[in-house]
Amino acid sequence: MIAALSKNHQSTYNQIIRSVAIPLENFQDYCFWSSSSYTRNCIFENEKFELILLCWEKDQKTPIHDHGGEQCWVKVIEGSLEETLYKEESSGLTAVNTSVSLQGDISYMIDFMGYHTLENISGHRAMSLHLYAKPIKKCNVFDDQKQAFSTKTLSFDTV
Repeated sequence: MIAALSKNHQSTYNQIIRSVAIPLENFQDYCFWSSSSYTRNCIFENEKFELILLCWEKDQKTPIHDHGGEQCWVKVIEGSLEETLYKEESSGLTAVNTSVSLQGDISYMIDFMGYHTLENISGHRAMSLHLYAKPIKKCNVFDDQKQAFSTKTLSFDTV
C-alpha cells in the first residue's frame, strides 16, 4: 500500500485504500493502547501522505475536530466506529449526520464537509487506519467547556 501511495497522485488514494486488503496481523507492530485516550501510531509519513493506526479502547472518542485542510480516509481494521458530522452555525455546532463504520468500511472527510468526531462503539478494542493526503501537523479542536475551537498541534504516541 505504501509503495502504491508513494508512486501515485492523491487523486488515486481513494481507489488504493479501498482496493488493499491488509491482514490484521500486519498491524501488530504498530499497536499501542492507552486507557486514557485513543492512540495515534505512525506507520509511514512523507511529504505526500501519512498513514496512522489509531488504537481505541472501548468507548474512547475523539473531540470534535477538523483536518487542517487535508483529505482523510478512515478504514476500520477491527471493531466499529460511530462518526458524527457537525456544521458550525450562528447558534453553535449542530450534529447533521451520524453513521457507523464496521470492519472493512471506509469513510472520507475533508474540512468543507464540516467537523466530525469518531467513537469506538464496539464494546471492545478497535483499530482504524487513517490516510491523510499530506501530513496533518495542526487541526482545530472543539473545547466543550469553552464552547470554542482552539488549534491543537498533533503528535504520535508511537513512530
